[in-house]
Amino acid sequence: MSRQLYLCGLAAALAAAIACGSGDKSPVSPSGGGTVDAGGVGPGGETLKVTAPNPLAPANGSTLTTFSPSLQVTASTPKFQGSGKITHRFQLLNGSTVVRETTTAGTTWVPTGLLNKTTYGWHARGEQGALFGPWSATWTFITPDQPEGYRRPGELYDPLFNGKTIGAAEGGVTFIPEVGAKMQGFTSHIRYQLAQTLPAGEFSMLVTGVLDNTDGRKTKMMAMSEGLADVTTDNRRFTVERRGNSSPPGVVAWRMITSDDQIETDAGTRRYVRFSPNLTYLVRSAWGNGNLTITIREGGAAGHEIYRMSHGYSGVYDPSPHYAFIGCPVPRGGPEAATIPGMIARQVWISNNPRPDFANR
Repeated sequence: MSRQLYLCGLAAALAAAIACGSGDKSPVSPSGGGTVDAGGVGPGGETLKVTAPNPLAPANGSTLTTFSPSLQVTASTPKFQGSGKITHRFQLLNGSTVVRETTTAGTTWVPTGLLNKTTYGWHARGEQGALFGPWSATWTFITPDQPEGYRRPGELYDPLFNGKTIGAAEGGVTFIPEVGAKMQGFTSHIRYQLAQTLPAGEFSMLVTGVLDNTDGRKTKMMAMSEGLADVTTDNRRFTVERRGNSSPPGVVAWRMITSDDQIETDAGTRRYVRFSPNLTYLVRSAWGNGNLTITIREGGAAGHEIYRMSHGYSGVYDPSPHYAFIGCPVPRGGPEAATIPGMIARQVWISNNPRPDFANR
């Protein structure tokens, strides 16, 4: 009996010795800060123990209807307690190039300055100071073909049918969604300051609502000037008029003053042009290389040409600062020599580059 007790005791002691020598240790609580262990990083170089956010919107591969998308992700969360506040870094990618990025305390970001008809990628990750976690999956979206309005050196574009303008609307301008900007009266106009002087280029726009015989006398469709003095006496005056009650009514007249010349229509070259308020017209002025050409197309950019007149000039058209107007501010001749009342403008293009297809819709 004593031998049996002895063997049982020996077996128990041996089992305990084996257990102690096996190298097993009690679990140790992870670092409260949540950083990657010293001497190691995550597979993407991560230095913070947090989860990767999950993209939520806009849908991967979707085509947008806005240039202000709200990029949304789930929150990046610590893998362990006590790791502190987590912020999120968003990156916007064009191919592999980071074109925009930001850090935010929230889980959404609205990037700005997007180009039209462009595929962008984006992703996000959690951060804590200089430490960072893994990136989310990269999702993509495609921006609309029709760009937002912009002003950049050598080019200005303002669609106007989107209920706003990149210029300054004055004197009573009403924005009609999907239609354009309506000049309510003689004093209505939209003013643009160009990013730089354009010694060559074009100023064109689509217009509707022009009566066959408009009210007023020397009412303007478009104008340009040097600075904001009276356009009539400006030393770089440029105006295109659709004359109303003056004699003869309904004619198109224009004037341009360069550094060394002044050209204009006179009584013999002013031509009557019939307008219908229900039709769309492309009005285009192109200057450069010593020549000015004014054209009007009925039915829009692809419509038939109802007016064309060209005139050579000497010198350079070099207003500085260079301003352009839909209509015209009230000049010394009074309101009836300002803007065509009721004219609706959209798709304004001022550039030394050809008018693009997206501006003709």
